[in-house]
Amino acid sequence: MRYLSVALAFIASCLLSVAALAQDYSKIKFGKVDPAEFNLSFDKDTGAHAILIAEIGSSNFETGKGDLSLVYRVHRRYKIVDKAGFDYAEISIGLDKTSRGMEEASKIKAASYNLENGQIVVNTLNSKDIFTEKVDQAGEIKKFAIPGVKVGSIIEYSYTLTSPAWEYIPSWTFQHSVPTLWSEYTVGIPEFARFMRVGQGFVPLEVNSKRDYRTTYSFRYEPNGGAGASENVNVTSNVTEFRLGARNVMPIRAENFITTVDNYVSQIKFQLASTIIGGIETNYSNTWPKLMEELNKNQEFGAAMEKNNNFMDNVTNDIIKGATTNEEKARNIFNWVKSNVICTSERGLGTTQKLKATLTNKKGAVSDINLLLVGLLRRANLNAYPVILSTRDHGYVSMYPLLSSFNYVIAVVDIDGRQVTLDASRPMLGFGKLMPETYNGDARIVDGNGTAMILSPDSLKEIAITTITMERNAEGAFVGKFQKRPTYLQSYNIRNAIKTKKLEGFKAALQQSYGDEVEILNTSVEDLDDLDGSVLLDYDFKMNNTGSDDILYIKPMMGQEYKQNIFQSEERKFPVEMNAVMDEMYTLNLAIPEGYVVDELPKSSIIKYNDDEGMFQYLIQQVDNRIQMRSRIKFTKATFQPEEYTGLRDFYEMVVKKQAEQIVLKKKA
Repeated sequence: MRYLSVALAFIASCLLSVAALAQDYSKIKFGKVDPAEFNLSFDKDTGAHAILIAEIGSSNFETGKGDLSLVYRVHRRYKIVDKAGFDYAEISIGLDKTSRGMEEASKIKAASYNLENGQIVVNTLNSKDIFTEKVDQAGEIKKFAIPGVKVGSIIEYSYTLTSPAWEYIPSWTFQHSVPTLWSEYTVGIPEFARFMRVGQGFVPLEVNSKRDYRTTYSFRYEPNGGAGASENVNVTSNVTEFRLGARNVMPIRAENFITTVDNYVSQIKFQLASTIIGGIETNYSNTWPKLMEELNKNQEFGAAMEKNNNFMDNVTNDIIKGATTNEEKARNIFNWVKSNVICTSERGLGTTQKLKATLTNKKGAVSDINLLLVGLLRRANLNAYPVILSTRDHGYVSMYPLLSSFNYVIAVVDIDGRQVTLDASRPMLGFGKLMPETYNGDARIVDGNGTAMILSPDSLKEIAITTITMERNAEGAFVGKFQKRPTYLQSYNIRNAIKTKKLEGFKAALQQSYGDEVEILNTSVEDLDDLDGSVLLDYDFKMNNTGSDDILYIKPMMGQEYKQNIFQSEERKFPVEMNAVMDEMYTLNLAIPEGYVVDELPKSSIIKYNDDEGMFQYLIQQVDNRIQMRSRIKFTKATFQPEEYTGLRDFYEMVVKKQAEQIVLKKKA
């Protein structure tokens, strides 16, 4: 189910203005705006574009027209701080079509309030300004813009969302991208429905209470998840109402090197575990084997690879013709799929069309392509399975067997006892290679048990090797040769850039990156077609503006240095989650021009991070008439906890300073 959200937020409390602290925003009423609200500020986040004064939501089970529904109500009020905050006046309410009918949005109200000459001027939303946008066959969006919004306005809106899919209680997020003065969620759950509550984050709840009451529900019920005949039931049930509230919540701030802040935002989710209605207990709690069984029977997943798909046989036989080993067969099939089937969509688990259509039309979503890949591998008598995972931007996989935790499908094939992961949706990926975004921890092989597969960035090694030789020519300019084996991901990007811009376009962009200081010549990129490895970037260069004729200043890193610290914030609340374990090596061999001597040479240095978890090595020396330098940054892991951040930031601060040092040569007297 899709619900209105105002994205990202962070965990902490802050000092607010006196006016903010003095108010109890848990009791706001629609249309009742206190003039003091126009003076609200949030001292700890002066850059906020808006302040969420209060959001109050509730979810309850209700009956009407003989059906049981889940009724979700929400009321939000903001102060608009600047023009960028106008976005919060653009409201979208997502509605899904369920197996029992379409969700409905009703009782939509919205208004803006402006303080003019000491009077509050109200602009209310007209119902004719609420629009419905169809997304697809299974969903639509109600949209409206709150009228009369200015800098300094107070805005608010409320609505009711009624869903026939009462098994799904909407989740609630206590933190957003703006400061939140009060966030409250109340959920009433009848005893005939048992839900698991899954909490996340570290925001302390000011309110965490519950109360019990009794009520009667009259509705139609389909036992055993619809397997039995529909029947009318009257259930008098005890209801437990949970009330959760948080006050003065700091907003979240997205930072570099993080999967997604959604992994850390404070929220509460609900998962149906079981129901007892009419004396019949139905268990909805999944186990991994049960979830895998459901997936393998699903016509848009496992069954799509097996049922009536003899059309794959002839194709498979043609592809593997002449292959003598299992690896050759797997490589041939993988290369054929990624070379012949175009990817049209990057997300999704189930097929969007029949696999025969994917094969015939030569295009499909990631799920279509990789499920087709598994089907073809199996027809070559190879042991292959789909693997479901969650990409880094989708968040971590829940500890519970929830299909909603996953958003991506790859393939795995067993080759002589070795598991090889494959993604045929990206033409430039090599055999056994995956994009860094798929390395997000837990994944599941869709076999009988849902065997766990760990795709950790700590297991992904990325190595870059750069070598430069340089001397001064007869005209007084420094010239040399640059060679680099970039990381695999950098090579992937280079291959795609050359495919898009052609080699000449890539050369032009490379020259532009150096500006006027360096002229590059004879550029070549080798191993472009060897998709299992890195490319080799090779070019000659000529440096300009190295100083006067008497004193020469040389930047030994040739633009490969860290120009600024990649960690700018003084503090960090989240882990640092790099894409891979990095190892960056750089060497320079510089001929000292005849008639010159070394005036200044950086000192060699070795800096360790957490003893053996990271190292920065800077070695430089003069050997006869040459200067030899080596810089290396190497880590043994990709993920660092918040308490390690200060040390990591200090480490890179020293890297930046050291790599900025210059070699100074002066003319002999």
